[in-house]
Amino acid sequence: MAMAKSEPGGASSASEQSVSPLDLRRLTQFMAVAEHQNLTQAAAQMFLTQQALSSAMRQLERDLGVVLFDRRGRHLALAPAGKALKDGAGPLLAAARALTAETRRVAAGAAEEFVVAHTPAVTSEEVFTLVGPVRAALPQMSITARQMYPDALHQALIDGTIDVGLRRGATTPDDLAAATISYDPLRIAVRTGHPLAERVQIDLGDIADQTLVVWAPPGVSFYTDFLVSACRRAGFEPTLAVNKTQGTPPVTAVVDNDYVAFVTAPRGTALAGQVQVLDLKDPPLVPVQALWLPHTISAPRTVMLSGTSGNTPPAVSGADP
Repeated sequence: MAMAKSEPGGASSASEQSVSPLDLRRLTQFMAVAEHQNLTQAAAQMFLTQQALSSAMRQLERDLGVVLFDRRGRHLALAPAGKALKDGAGPLLAAARALTAETRRVAAGAAEEFVVAHTPAVTSEEVFTLVGPVRAALPQMSITARQMYPDALHQALIDGTIDVGLRRGATTPDDLAAATISYDPLRIAVRTGHPLAERVQIDLGDIADQTLVVWAPPGVSFYTDFLVSACRRAGFEPTLAVNKTQGTPPVTAVVDNDYVAFVTAPRGTALAGQVQVLDLKDPPLVPVQALWLPHTISAPRTVMLSGTSGNTPPAVSGADP
């Protein structure tokens, strides 16, 4: 497919093409076509005629000077350039929605709210500590913490219903930005009365013959993979059981059984004496990772990532804070 030239005498220069803005409405239409790979279905979703949507996609190709689709009858497969555009368009459109909402909030004079979500592996007490710099630097800021499972947390960031997500992780999703903001030493939790409960400190190898309770199977959760790797480095392959009660504090995983669990709770008694949390010798350090929507600006997020109100934020993956 030949692309239209911007000037009668030849193609536009690379510098001219590089500053050409994307039409966000047309980009939204492209995402519908890329999702369905069918003009009829995408046109119905966008409340457009098929002809109008087809013309819009050809105009987008002319604007960009590339072929986005491999057209085969009614089926529209993404060309390599189309795949690249689809990968980048989602975060860009989400950031545009966030900017629109923020602009309207400021115009209306509404107070800013900082919403932080966290997975069950990050306790509410840990979240309270991590937002401490925000409370100190922005004392009038309203802060809300919400517990979410990883998939829901990811989608909430894309939807703009939360500002930052906290999880035990180290990898960066393609459509989000991320930074590791803290490390916590692992400890071992057992029920009161467990054979290990009277120990003040244990070696990791001391749990080699115990069943280790986790919150998701290996390969599904970074946190589980991290815990299994820590056991393997200690010289044993752990026997695993997936916790059947989800969404409660990690120490609750050992209340009604003889399992052991890795936790980041303080050493000592927990849950009104039902659980004992034991120190590990040379404990593994597990990261807390912050996730947020790229191409967005947030004063409380910058403060939280910096650790203190005056420090430089840590190195991040995916985007600048």
